[in-house]
Amino acid sequence: MTTDFTPQHWAGAVGVAVLVALWVDRRWGEPPVRLHPVVWMGNFLGRAGDRVQQRAAQDPEVPDYQAFGLAALMWCAGVALFLIAALLLQGAALELPWWAAGGVMGLLLKPMLAMAMLQSEVRAVEAALAVSLDAGRERLRWLVSRDVTQLTAVQVRESAIETLAENLNDSVVAPIFWFLLLGLPGAVLYRFANTADAMWGYPGIYKGRNWAWAGKWAARADDLLSWVPARITAVLLLLAAGRRGWALRSQLRAEARKTPSPNSGWPMAAMALVLGVGLRKPAVYVLNPHGREAQAADTEAAQLYASKAVLALVKCALLALLLIAIGV
Repeated sequence: MTTDFTPQHWAGAVGVAVLVALWVDRRWGEPPVRLHPVVWMGNFLGRAGDRVQQRAAQDPEVPDYQAFGLAALMWCAGVALFLIAALLLQGAALELPWWAAGGVMGLLLKPMLAMAMLQSEVRAVEAALAVSLDAGRERLRWLVSRDVTQLTAVQVRESAIETLAENLNDSVVAPIFWFLLLGLPGAVLYRFANTADAMWGYPGIYKGRNWAWAGKWAARADDLLSWVPARITAVLLLLAAGRRGWALRSQLRAEARKTPSPNSGWPMAAMALVLGVGLRKPAVYVLNPHGREAQAADTEAAQLYASKAVLALVKCALLALLLIAIGV
């Protein structure tokens, strides 16, 4: 780092980085697969998961401490590898003037975010649903791990809206939150943990493999890192709906606690409340049960609330960084 890189310069660089990352995401979307760090994370986790499963017991009712320990070791080795790379890249960027450092860090931060892709995929589900129920189910299959074969048109739409709300945290708010706290290594840490949870964090048998113990470390790490950002995402969604949304805050906690996950229920419940719809996962939970059935217009409204929530996050982040820069 250059000797004159002060806390004010750091705040300026971080602010520039957030704006650059979101602009690049909106303008160009995802980088090519062969150059995408999250794809590299997935490749590592895929190979590591294969090694874990070679030694994992396949009875989810039997405690398997060997699989748990090996998976935890693989997780730590992988995150260390990517964190070292992030630290080296950030260190090189900070040798530049603060504004240039911010631009470079923004380009490095972008792959940790996926707002444009998220919105595009959710819109694609709605467009497919307009063609036929089967087409909508098939497109939804790209986004969720649940069985979609028996879902009604309303349930397909609800699942897409849930995905938008949940991944608003996972793909935007949480990476930016950890970037603001810890720089590029923070965003990389979160994205690795979230990717590991998506690949390993199942409570039992998934695709013929038992992750009940092999996936515990990954699931708990993601729960821990997502705890604060998920609640921030819920508040941002309420704020995006203005006074009407904020008036719903007293209902949020009770609705959010209905899901098995300690975190995903918060943004999903907030979205259900601001839209005035019920969001259901059959035989698991019903969020905002007195809400009406989701319509096509609600998918677009959900997109608008998500965009407003990100804008509110950026405004809050820039204000905090400005206060740091002026020494308040």
